[in-house]
Amino acid sequence: MDSSQSDTCFIFSSCRDNPVHLFDAFTGHVRASYRALNHLEELVAAHSLGFELQSCRLYCGYDRIIRAFDIQRPGLCIGQWNTFDRTSSVYQSGIISCLSFNPQIPGMYAAGSYAKSIGIYGDMNGELVAVLHGHIGGITHVRFSPDGQRLFSGARKDGSILCWDIRNLGEVLCTYQRHVNTNQRIYFDFDPTFTMLVTGNSNGHVIGWNINDSSTPAFDFLAHNDCTNGISIHSKQPLLATASGQRYFAGD
Repeated sequence: MDSSQSDTCFIFSSCRDNPVHLFDAFTGHVRASYRALNHLEELVAAHSLGFELQSCRLYCGYDRIIRAFDIQRPGLCIGQWNTFDRTSSVYQSGIISCLSFNPQIPGMYAAGSYAKSIGIYGDMNGELVAVLHGHIGGITHVRFSPDGQRLFSGARKDGSILCWDIRNLGEVLCTYQRHVNTNQRIYFDFDPTFTMLVTGNSNGHVIGWNINDSSTPAFDFLAHNDCTNGISIHSKQPLLATASGQRYFAGD
């Protein structure tokens, strides 16, 4: 997205009982909508979104299904793939809660599931290459490193950010510890030079590590008096944006 080029400034959005909408970031108007239908021809909402730049496709996660849309052709999906198949020795169950595309390996993407698994898919047609397990909660965020060699993952009610080596998926490469005790998504981000990993925490703190040293945080400060769930680092300027808040019930 470049604010000097209006044709790049769009936002995809999904919410309950609605199709995926493409909004104009300047006017707020809906430019296009992308609909998914179940076997009863009923509208189903996407739980996660991921944009694949090379093919100009929008990938959406549903309950045990990944659907692809051509952004230039609003309407129904152009393909869908079931992630759950009992006849196969490798499958992924649960709601597909997050997606990330490998920036260096065309066709490779990761899909996190609320069933505590991460699927690595090898092409745009849903070929499941591997399923990773290691989190104690449902996966809420997956992100490939800029060099495409590592995958980072976080989960709900799970204080570990796991780092996986794409060349050796058999075991976790390293673990970064944070404080997460809710079901909401607690995001993390990398700095533009990929030297720092920064994340929010349920206690309001922001923690950052040197990517190559997961043992001791490089910094730790209190950003909010509530859960810090959103983290975003500017791609060109030394700026960090955070968001906070969580749901409270009467009597809490």
